[in-house]
Amino acid sequence: MRSREKHGMTLKLFEFTSKMPNKTLIIIAGPTAIGKTALSIFLAKQFNTVILSADSRQFFRETSIGTAKPTEVEMQGIPHYFINSLSIQDDYNVGKYETEAIALLDELFKTKDVLILVGGSGLYIDAITKGFDELPEADKEVRNKITTLLNEKGIEALQKMLKELDPIYYNKVDLNNPQRLSRALEVCLTSGKPYSSQRADTTKKRNFTTLKFGLNTDRGILYNRINKRVDEMIEQGLLEEVKQLISFKHLNSLQTVGYKELFDYFDNKTDLQTAIDLIKQNTRKFAKRQLTWFRRDEEIKWFEPTEENKIVDYIKEKL
Repeated sequence: MRSREKHGMTLKLFEFTSKMPNKTLIIIAGPTAIGKTALSIFLAKQFNTVILSADSRQFFRETSIGTAKPTEVEMQGIPHYFINSLSIQDDYNVGKYETEAIALLDELFKTKDVLILVGGSGLYIDAITKGFDELPEADKEVRNKITTLLNEKGIEALQKMLKELDPIYYNKVDLNNPQRLSRALEVCLTSGKPYSSQRADTTKKRNFTTLKFGLNTDRGILYNRINKRVDEMIEQGLLEEVKQLISFKHLNSLQTVGYKELFDYFDNKTDLQTAIDLIKQNTRKFAKRQLTWFRRDEEIKWFEPTEENKIVDYIKEKL
């Protein structure tokens, strides 16, 4: 009799456990200016949850206008994490982000069944969903050497060095991304081995499931949105924001679209209209690279940015 009762209790426990809600991370990816922020806030309100940023440009407190960081008004009271969490002078990388973000997810999932991750930095999204390889940290001397090379001779010098030290990764990496090139070179110079030979390329097991969404639209519409956003940034005071950062222009965190072009303007290397046109052009190129990255992920389900209700219905169906 006791055995039967014990067996029954085990069955009931199994039934209860199997009905416990899964922990789900909703991921919103896509190119810049497509409407990821607006959708993430819409979904956060629908599912009574919070938002984590996977936009590496929005981590830094000093860069708001040029990174299209959501304002307090736009956030609509929804808690956001990894926005304004760092200074441009902080030493930070995707490995540290993975460690901190996974720890935060574990904590937030104690009270939430659904969380939202949003951003256009594919490498940072992959760090959460797949894990990032544990690679050696570069010392300051190596990092300073690479930063000096970038500032004095441009990104082409980093490309040339990487091609010599690690031709395999050279053929895979986004050659227009100075942060990624710098990180690979740091590992090469610190370890004496190619960066590609130290990457495990294996997916880590996570204690949550993911639902991945990508936003995209007609290229002409996207490019018009980008151009309009740049004009709005100028109106909002981007020039003044960049001017305040001139003394830090050598930092890797500022080697990014919207800041590099205006640093050249303040250095009298170009006129203002040319700088603005270059921001628009380089942002369009950046959006194209983002789409190339995300299209390789077969788990992403694509929607137009106006299809919020369809996305909600799809999430409810999956949950």
